[in-house]
Amino acid sequence: MTADTERTAQGRTARHSGAYWSPGTHILWRYRANGQDHPHICRPVTVVRDTPDLLAVWMAPGTQCVKPELADGTPVHREPLETRYTKPRTITRCRWFGAGVLKLARPADPWSVWLFWEPGWRFKNWYVNLEEPRLRWSHGVDSEDHFLDLEVHADRSWQWRDEDEFAQAQAAGLMDAAQARRVRAAGRAALDLVLTWGPPFTDGWEDWRPDPSWPIPRLPGDWDRPAHRDG
Repeated sequence: MTADTERTAQGRTARHSGAYWSPGTHILWRYRANGQDHPHICRPVTVVRDTPDLLAVWMAPGTQCVKPELADGTPVHREPLETRYTKPRTITRCRWFGAGVLKLARPADPWSVWLFWEPGWRFKNWYVNLEEPRLRWSHGVDSEDHFLDLEVHADRSWQWRDEDEFAQAQAAGLMDAAQARRVRAAGRAALDLVLTWGPPFTDGWEDWRPDPSWPIPRLPGDWDRPAHRDG
């Protein structure tokens, strides 16, 4: 099966070219390796809504994804922080465990907001993932993770997450001081949104449910193709 045939077989093929994706379209949500051009994280997702103001996508439980791991097979999160960003890496395929994730992103925001549920659709929390504003291409969106995150609970309490990784990434040379200041500023802007309880926190997404007829998107063999080779 060719890559194009595989993409067609997995569901409605993603098309962009200045238009917006229809609900049910399968696209790729990717993250570049920090300071590099190639993606090292890829998650096939289903479009929930795509408008000039918001891209909402659903990552279903059991989705096959790509993530980095150390060259010796150690999961990144199990490597001591001091060497987590300096040891050689490779990539591996895995299945998304647990419940699915709804991702919400406004085009210009340097973050996306993720919603998590417990089994049985009991809402768990929002997660503000600080990242580069997403680059749209014909089969998905590309970004770069900025390490620092913000967890927001249903009672509106919040906490910073991964501040240790944010500091270590700077120490390892993955982020210079100027970029770190921009990320901190983005974090403060996201926190202001939480404190004023603006959208998407007020939009009722906790009660959203995926269409049960949606198939799980398949990971294409050329998941890492350059975005500029779209068409």
